[in-house]
Amino acid sequence: MRKFKILITFVVLGFTLYIGSILNTPANGASTTPGTADDPVVTKSYVDQQIQKALNGGGGTTTPTNPTTPTNPTTPTQPSQGSDEVKNVALKPGKILIADAGAEFIVRSGNAVIYTEDSNGVADLTDGKDLLNGQAAPKNHLLSFPREGRGIQVKEGQKNGLIVMVRGGYTIK
Repeated sequence: MRKFKILITFVVLGFTLYIGSILNTPANGASTTPGTADDPVVTKSYVDQQIQKALNGGGGTTTPTNPTTPTNPTTPTQPSQGSDEVKNVALKPGKILIADAGAEFIVRSGNAVIYTEDSNGVADLTDGKDLLNGQAAPKNHLLSFPREGRGIQVKEGQKNGLIVMVRGGYTIK
């Protein structure tokens, strides 16, 4: 009786493996081998080239762009209504870059600190936290200024100024 149970177990196991191997076929249209016509392998340079063509309206060659030189405004600026224009602003030590309500800054170079006239701070959207008066403004972080009277300035003791990308209105004091 025990030999019969072992024999039945092997027969059922063998039948299950046979059925499983028959049903183990790829889905219709799926390729299991990378590099075939159904699943081509492409290089990064090819993908970059196709992206550039799409961004330039299908044009062939692309020309390198020159970096923008920072501006040093002497009067307040207001972007045109609905404009998403980004300006590079150079800020010298001792000056304060005050944002209009809704402006956004990104410190690109130099050491900056937050300037506020009240106890509320500036939203660091990159880290998701509030930066208060006197705290360091991290480089390459998107800073949002919900109200006027807040901004950034060069950290005390620094001889070099700041380069700041600005979207929205601002004044320099």
